[in-house]
Amino acid sequence: MDNEKYLKEVLKSQTLSFDGPELAALQQHRADVENLLRDHFSESSPTIRYGGSKAKGTMIRDAYDLDIISYFPNDDTAAGVTLEDIYNNVRTALSKEYMVEQKPSALRIKGNSKENLGVDFHIDVVPGRYTDASKSDVFLYRSSGEKKRLKTNLDVHLNHIKNSGVTEAIRLMKLWRTRNGLSITHFALELLVIKLLKKRQSSSLTEQLEYVWKEMRDNIDNLSIEDPANPTGNDLSDLLSATIRSTLSYVAGTTLKGIEDSGWEAIFGEVEENEDNKTARLKVAASSVVKPTKPWLDYEKGMV
Repeated sequence: MDNEKYLKEVLKSQTLSFDGPELAALQQHRADVENLLRDHFSESSPTIRYGGSKAKGTMIRDAYDLDIISYFPNDDTAAGVTLEDIYNNVRTALSKEYMVEQKPSALRIKGNSKENLGVDFHIDVVPGRYTDASKSDVFLYRSSGEKKRLKTNLDVHLNHIKNSGVTEAIRLMKLWRTRNGLSITHFALELLVIKLLKKRQSSSLTEQLEYVWKEMRDNIDNLSIEDPANPTGNDLSDLLSATIRSTLSYVAGTTLKGIEDSGWEAIFGEVEENEDNKTARLKVAASSVVKPTKPWLDYEKGMV
């Protein structure tokens, strides 16, 4: 098959079925978390919404997630006086039922029972406080960086990505990120891909991906990202730190060389159709996926 069809088949293999076990489990955990938060913070009446790759249309089988957004009224103090208090109190509430991994502005939940100890449920809980009674913009606590709070807007984020015209390229870049163990956050990668492809929405997937990788390889020091909900107020520079930039540049170069030497299957693996020719799956062999040596020392964790 030609390269464009091949990439379409890769995308098909990375699409989760609406009635499949992964999304069923995600929906059940979502309901459990929402009930826990509403019970624990009944005095505060938080607004609970959903974000993440499912809401943005960028979900892939290899790295899917759901953000449970828990925003408290601007004049509420029962959930916490400060943003840090809210973050810590939500973490404490979740810890009653889950193992909780702290991220700069989110809380990742995992199983804590004997049967599912440490199992990743693919859910991040994002606590915050509305800036005013309109319930539009929100302040989030941020544990890293100089500023300890971010002003942002969920709807702006979702619309920016959903309506970018390059969600297929984003999904493939997220798969590339996962296969190569890269530490750039999904959020930062999405923003970077959208910015780079702003004038290339009508290009083929092969052209889009090769352009992004060439920019990463050849022009990494000049690339930047901005929060579409607060372009001048939120500093996202730590999401593209020197370590992350050097890693992206190196792996992008290795990827382009892999395509040149062995074709696209060297990057994403072999696609095979099943017996009744209705769906596709991805056959991943260690020998067929780029696994570059890693000259960097530490991965950095950031926003999701």
